[in-house]
Amino acid sequence: MRICIFGASGTALDESYIQQTEALGKRLAERGHSLVFGGGKNGLMGAAARGFTAGGGRIVGVAPTFFKEAGVIYDRCDEFVWPDTMRDRKKYMEDNADAFIVTPGGIGTYEEFFEVLTLKQLARMSKPIAVFNINGYFDGLMRLIADNTKNGFIRPQTQELFRLCATVEEAVDCVENDAYDIRQIRFTDQ
Repeated sequence: MRICIFGASGTALDESYIQQTEALGKRLAERGHSLVFGGGKNGLMGAAARGFTAGGGRIVGVAPTFFKEAGVIYDRCDEFVWPDTMRDRKKYMEDNADAFIVTPGGIGTYEEFFEVLTLKQLARMSKPIAVFNINGYFDGLMRLIADNTKNGFIRPQTQELFRLCATVEEAVDCVENDAYDIRQIRFTDQ
């Protein structure tokens, strides 16, 4: 499978996030999967790529042409795609991945997660989405989603469209075994 991993590109991250994301990439590569990712060498993007490299996996980096700055791009990709815009970058990753894993990150990572979640809710795709909750990073987001569900802003079934994972093995299991038909999930207004 081609796995898209979303995550932070920052350099000031606690080492435990780096280690767990590298372990995830290595484990996925060892299981025969390939990586499609945002192409960065730093943060959790870089950690995922280094893990795939260590595990012998194939890597496709995707970054807009304005990222061709020295020191930003992971230079051990097997292939690199240079779309014109950030939107084209996301579209390429969405179209060319079989599953998604969201690791901790900032605004861009949240945006990528919510975009694939929205596409899944709208039945535009049915690919597995794993949220890798390293060190409880996504606990606040899960509370926000639960509160908004309780208040009627998010449909309860939306929480069935992704899986919160606490370990590398849970995230791997999610992308390998959580494929299902989105049409089986019924929303109250359908």
